[in-house]
Amino acid sequence: MLKPLLNLIYPPLCPGCNEPLPEETAMICTTCRHDMPFTNHHLQLDNEAHKKFLGRLPVEHVSALLYFHKEGIGQNLVHNLKYRRQQQVGTLMGQWYAKDLAKVTVLQDVTDVIPVPLHPKKLRERGYNQAAGFAKALANGLNTNYNDTLLLRATYNKTQTQKNREKRAEIINSAFSVNYSESDHNKHFLLVDDVITTGATLEACGRLLLQVPGARLSIVTIAYAHS
Repeated sequence: MLKPLLNLIYPPLCPGCNEPLPEETAMICTTCRHDMPFTNHHLQLDNEAHKKFLGRLPVEHVSALLYFHKEGIGQNLVHNLKYRRQQQVGTLMGQWYAKDLAKVTVLQDVTDVIPVPLHPKKLRERGYNQAAGFAKALANGLNTNYNDTLLLRATYNKTQTQKNREKRAEIINSAFSVNYSESDHNKHFLLVDDVITTGATLEACGRLLLQVPGARLSIVTIAYAHS
């Protein structure tokens, strides 16, 4: 009784366009589903996301589900996930993408899906890691292990969006640590985040994971932003 009344007063909004969702509509409206800016990276090994890491990291696979364009659906989805507590966005995106990624041969031996971690202070402030729901849904869809204990955030930093690329990279390179044992040797890690921008955060995390003897690395994100 209470939920229908609340929906009448405060109708749920589509996280893709921030417009009211019609009654009984799924979490994302029909228009946004139709206009979703899919990258189709998973269909091409040598895609633009993969090329971003050439010469930086030895990666098996890199892809993003959506393009992140200013004021576009991809940006709205990520912002609603990251800043407006709509964790269901990450879960839904992971469920969608897992169906495609399960068909990618090189990902069929992934052993651990690892979200880029938040510092404990940031985790308390936000209440959740925006990459976690996406990573868990991918792990479930790929029938593999979700691992949020191997990679750790060692330092707390405020937002770095206003810093230049060199300063941002300097801070990020010292921000993480890896805590592995012999049982983690010879694994294929799938590193997951919300958006690929410069790639600095993913590069820093990837370098640490590749310190594990015999490790192989792949990277998947919700969105890809041209930088």
